[in-house]
Amino acid sequence: MAISPPENRLWWKEPLSGVEITWVGIAFLWGLVMFGTMVSWHFVGKQNLSNETYRIDPEAFGEKVEAMVERFQVREEGDTGVPVVHPTPGSDIYMLGRLWEWWPVLELEKDQNYRLHLSSTDWQHGFSLQPQNINIQVHPGYDMVLTITPDKAGEYAVVCNEFCGIGHHTMVGKIHVVDVLERGVLYRDKTYRSLSEVARLITGARWSGPRFFGL
Repeated sequence: MAISPPENRLWWKEPLSGVEITWVGIAFLWGLVMFGTMVSWHFVGKQNLSNETYRIDPEAFGEKVEAMVERFQVREEGDTGVPVVHPTPGSDIYMLGRLWEWWPVLELEKDQNYRLHLSSTDWQHGFSLQPQNINIQVHPGYDMVLTITPDKAGEYAVVCNEFCGIGHHTMVGKIHVVDVLERGVLYRDKTYRSLSEVARLITGARWSGPRFFGL
């Protein structure tokens, strides 16, 4: 059957046929289902956390990040010397997305609350915390604020899941979470005798544990 234009050019004034009404109804109902799924998945899926959003100048956000690094840096990691910060529990902490890195590395304490600020200085990036699979879109000019409480010690990867150019695959950051126990330190589901052992595990070099973790 050939498809031809309606004889009446004012086709939108013509009555709908039964088949058309059926398909419009199906599309409308499916739209309602998808809308309800998006709302419910926010609570059931546990992938997209409730967050606050504020407008901020990218340079101003960068200054806040640098101020945090200057105050709380305890060491450097990697070939490029990425700073590692160990902020005070309960404080505001910052992570900056830019081509092609998450900066700096955060080192947090288990069961402590933090306000995590995320933003970008160039393009849109995706903050994806693995293996928890928590995902937040990060835009330049916007400060995305999350209240977080790490509940498990270990090393977590921050992956950019928004394509951002030729170096996209290298844009991986890191968050350390350490649980200091009455007897020893829990890290990656294993108990170590001291912070110094954990520091040696992370870097492969000898460190003073308390100095390494900024305690």
